[in-house]
Amino acid sequence: MINLRSLIGMGAVAVLVASATISASAATRDSGTHPPIRWKACPSYSDAVLRARGLEGERAQTFRRLLTRTECGTLEVPLDYRNPGGEQITIAVTRLKATDTARRIGSLALNSGGPGGSGYLMPIDHVMTNAANARLNERYDLIGFDPRGVGYSTKVDCPPSDEGKGRTRNDGPTIGPLTEEEARQIYDEQVRSNQTCSRYAPEFLGQLTAANIAKDMDRIRAALSERKLNVLALSWGTWLGSVYRTLFPNTVGRMWLDSIAIPRFSTLAFEQGRAEATERNCSRMAAWMAKRHTAYGFGTPHKKVESALLALRRHYDANPRTFTDLDIPVTGGTIGMLCAQVSLDWPLAADALRELRDVPGLTAPPAFKQIFTGNPVEIPPDAPEDFNQTMNRATFCNEDSGPHDFASAWSAWRQRLDRHPLTGDFGKFAAVAGCAGWELPVTITAVHDTGTSLQLSGHLHETMSPYEWTTQMQAIIGGAVLAVDDDVHGSVFMDPACGAKVAAYFETGRLTRGRCEGLRP
Repeated sequence: MINLRSLIGMGAVAVLVASATISASAATRDSGTHPPIRWKACPSYSDAVLRARGLEGERAQTFRRLLTRTECGTLEVPLDYRNPGGEQITIAVTRLKATDTARRIGSLALNSGGPGGSGYLMPIDHVMTNAANARLNERYDLIGFDPRGVGYSTKVDCPPSDEGKGRTRNDGPTIGPLTEEEARQIYDEQVRSNQTCSRYAPEFLGQLTAANIAKDMDRIRAALSERKLNVLALSWGTWLGSVYRTLFPNTVGRMWLDSIAIPRFSTLAFEQGRAEATERNCSRMAAWMAKRHTAYGFGTPHKKVESALLALRRHYDANPRTFTDLDIPVTGGTIGMLCAQVSLDWPLAADALRELRDVPGLTAPPAFKQIFTGNPVEIPPDAPEDFNQTMNRATFCNEDSGPHDFASAWSAWRQRLDRHPLTGDFGKFAAVAGCAGWELPVTITAVHDTGTSLQLSGHLHETMSPYEWTTQMQAIIGGAVLAVDDDVHGSVFMDPACGAKVAAYFETGRLTRGRCEGLRP
């Protein structure tokens, strides 16, 4: 099944009104004794919660064993670091202590990105992924935390909005070409939604920035009595890591950042970068399909496959349909969505494209149905929060200084379609103006090279964090780059060979360059 949340990746992005720049010299450096972490019993999780996390049998037992080794606690930090003695909020922290205490190196903080992703159980999840990741826990205490606004930490959830109710256009494949009138309607709904959210709890939501979360991280370091804090992060977490390194060059240790975030964020640049990478990766899929012409029948060479896919897209733009057993319209946008998959999903996506080409019947064909239904998992009410959408929206919008007017959004949308006719409208139109109407000030941190140990890894064919962002970020903050020859977001934590390089770096501090293979179909 296509994981739509992972396709959205760094989130539903957005837009603002006022702007202020924070630099390292201007960052708040309050002094004095800070509160300790209040350690307490960890939450208990039912079998239903573990099943929802994909853990059954031996893996569920392994999770429970690791949970017994985990320490859980809370730390009070200032809501607003400009007023450190004012209102305090709570940050939820976990620690999985090093198993080789005689050779312990230090503490390693983990962040999975988002923004809005929970890190509370990330130490356990990381160790359970593979043996290379588990190596890190031999000599490091693995530190997880829920950033402010997420999970067990202090958070606010904006009230639900009426955005997109009663229409399919906003969250799924588009039916026919998007008209300017429809685009304006979506834009106006986004403005109303963002105005409502930003007015709901402005004192709290305005403090959801990478700079404040980086300061929270340094409070965690101090509370752990560590001289330096090492960091392992991916996706938006790489932006958080670069901000932490900039603001706290004297207390940051070794840092590895994978699937690098865009270094200078604006909604329009973010969407354009992803659109270009998605169309390129679709061409790779076409080449893969051309080599398997016998199985899929779209022709050879790959340019012929691309032409056939574009023709199929235009057919469904003109002739959308809905299957009797699946309440999802099949449109040109559906074809673009299937062409936008990572290589691990190419076999199933190509099967679905073949089915849609071969004039399917009234009911959904099997591969297509599997993609859009899969095995839905019911999330128990007592499950920990994995992702907070309000935090995602606020953190992006509080740092987006790009244009937010409708004319700019509509022009960017049209240009994307012209340049990338097959996949250019993948996703929802509102994403190109996701912060329109957000009323809280923009705060931008100017990151730079502090000369501390830094390893970057970027994925040559990735669409969620295009490889160009890796080289752009390196030009700003330095560090060594490992190129991963795949298209899978954050795969250095999934591929044992790449993961071994991560473990070696944190054990020795030696930077690595060149390539690793990554994950392949």
